[in-house]
Amino acid sequence: MIELPVIPSEQQRKKRPDWLRVKLPIGPEYAKVRKLVDEHKLHTICESGNCPNMGECWGAGTATFMILGNVCTRSCTFCAVATGRPNEYDTDEPRRVAEAIVLMKVKHAVITSVNRDELKDRGAEIWYQTVRLIKEASPTTTIETLIPDTKGNWESLERMISAGQEVVSHNMETVERLYRRVRPQARYERSLEQIRRTKEYGQRTKSGIMLGLGETQDEVFKAMDDLAVNGLDVLTLGQYLQPTKMHHEVIEWIHPETFAMYKEEGLQRGLKYVESGPLVRSSYHAEKHVNV
Repeated sequence: MIELPVIPSEQQRKKRPDWLRVKLPIGPEYAKVRKLVDEHKLHTICESGNCPNMGECWGAGTATFMILGNVCTRSCTFCAVATGRPNEYDTDEPRRVAEAIVLMKVKHAVITSVNRDELKDRGAEIWYQTVRLIKEASPTTTIETLIPDTKGNWESLERMISAGQEVVSHNMETVERLYRRVRPQARYERSLEQIRRTKEYGQRTKSGIMLGLGETQDEVFKAMDDLAVNGLDVLTLGQYLQPTKMHHEVIEWIHPETFAMYKEEGLQRGLKYVESGPLVRSSYHAEKHVNV
């Protein structure tokens, strides 16, 4: 296999390469979404996750909503979301999310959440009610739910994914070897099983992997094979960006040509759709993933 260009190791801690530069969020549509999110006291992963595409997505009048609060019970080393003991969840949140989606005239909504491991049902009921109320308030809006690891609570998983959403996503985040360091409270095989069970339930399945954490090409290929075998439909691949100095370091800046190669490899290995690029995130171009 031809080796594609990457940034040499001696440059790893220098400024980001040109292909990772993004515009600051501006414009009237961005301001409109900003106001609605603030007025309805909603959380978005766009903000909590420091997403580089926030300007583009919000400028188009869309956002990815984060339910069940903005404090996570896990301490993944890649994530900018706060870790700690969450407050009691807000039972009125599903209504407010649905109302905001109507006001924003969203055609495709992405809903995600923090991990709520302290809850017996992992927050499944709030998930169910959020999707149900969005569908009632805006029947033409399609929905992707980016759900957390249920830690093998398959009854809760079924509740989460049975409210009528079109796509169910669960991110692997990285390759198997790096799980202990990157996702210390998760398990590679368990996440694969969750995707398999979601597919067996009849849902369109989606997952995402970050690159640049120290993985090898062969490990990425193996992850693709594992996902294809377990029924994955859509895979997103993007460059990992370190949120703070306290988080996992960027080991490598992945070249756009390498991302293009991974897209072709993923399709050849049986995945139906692969979104692959330096700035790709789980919800980037999510509206395209409904019918693939």
